[in-house]
Amino acid sequence: MKIVIAGAGAVGIHLAKMLSNEDHDIILLDSDEEKLKEIDSHLDLLTIVGSSSSLNDLKEARVKKADLFIAVTQSEETNITSSILAKKLGAIRTIARIDNQEYLIPENKEYLKSLGIDELIYPERLASKEVISYLSRSGTRQLYEFSGGKLLLYGIKISSKSVFMDKTMAEVAEMTADLDFRAVAIKREDVTIIPRGHNRFSRGDLVFVVSKPDAMERVMSLAGKEKYEIKNAMILGGSRIGQKTAMELGKKMNLKLIEIDKDKSLKLADLLQDTLVINGDGRDKELLKEEGIHKMDAFVAVTGNSETNILACLLAKKMGVKRTIAEVENIDYIDLADNIGVGTMINKKLLAASYIYRFTMDADVQHCKWLTVSEAEVIELVAKPGSKITRGILKDMDFPDDANIGGIIREDEGIIATGETQIQANDKVVVFTLPSAIKKVEKFFK
Repeated sequence: MKIVIAGAGAVGIHLAKMLSNEDHDIILLDSDEEKLKEIDSHLDLLTIVGSSSSLNDLKEARVKKADLFIAVTQSEETNITSSILAKKLGAIRTIARIDNQEYLIPENKEYLKSLGIDELIYPERLASKEVISYLSRSGTRQLYEFSGGKLLLYGIKISSKSVFMDKTMAEVAEMTADLDFRAVAIKREDVTIIPRGHNRFSRGDLVFVVSKPDAMERVMSLAGKEKYEIKNAMILGGSRIGQKTAMELGKKMNLKLIEIDKDKSLKLADLLQDTLVINGDGRDKELLKEEGIHKMDAFVAVTGNSETNILACLLAKKMGVKRTIAEVENIDYIDLADNIGVGTMINKKLLAASYIYRFTMDADVQHCKWLTVSEAEVIELVAKPGSKITRGILKDMDFPDDANIGGIIREDEGIIATGETQIQANDKVVVFTLPSAIKKVEKFFK
């Protein structure tokens, strides 16, 4: 594809890195010449110094031949304007990053589409949905739903309490023959393994499992994880993610939100009627004690500073909180934070890039998610009539070794995949894959 990315910020650069490893013709447009020089020396793409809201600069970036135009500058107005102009100049599909919830109201979204913006992406909204999803089911490290929850993907840390520890995949399958679940990947230290029958589960492994919703509780129990309800939660940071999470969960649980900025705290107190807003420094151990941190079931750190979020979650864990979630925007910190036991992590860059990435694929992709603590991704693809994946049972397919089919959604039913499974046309298929296998996987579904 010919792809033009407007904006060399965190999301734009991350997308450019992902896509430059594939066979795409990429142009990155930004007004910061120094930043583009640095990117040019590391990535295989063309950089152009200019403004994405300038018709001349868009023409220089060959937007009229673009299959995909992605506007992810820091300015919402620039993204909207440049997407409209790009469409007018001939771009086939346009995507604009926004910061305003109002644009996602169906009639507003439809109006923007009529102007030339095909897709809107709001990273903070994606992040708050992740937080809400993680808080809805205790015990998991990451949780993703497919087709409205027909199938679930979640991460479980193997501890000494787990009956899976030191057993092979084949032994676990024999033990749990009556249970609808499948282990699709193992994250061990810094390596992601796509497991087969001989692979053994070790203490400290993060195992990604696909299961039906009704099997989740028993899988968690076998993994040594206790189920607990989250009734009391504390949010550190009145960012957009913190606000949206509080607005959604305030009526469902007892919420406290700590914000260091006094003026912002007053505004939040007016906005969040069902949340107790506290003005203070969430890194202050005494403040956390005063506000009853020991009574909290969950602690969510979503300030604009990754280091603050990591340290605050470690402090909360030390003070007895079972469930901690940290926003970690510095990708270099993610593995470190995972290894020292921060808990669940969210990253807006990865969420936004995952959402956009599916539009660069040839197959019919319903859902795409880069996993925060792994280099792998999980994709929900539709099996096209006559596609290679529908021509036999799975064990007879020459499916890539670095990918795994976890399950399928057929009409209204979730089905866990086995070697005997026959995928049918129009099935939605949940695939766990390493980057090296993405293009091979696509060919099975085209």
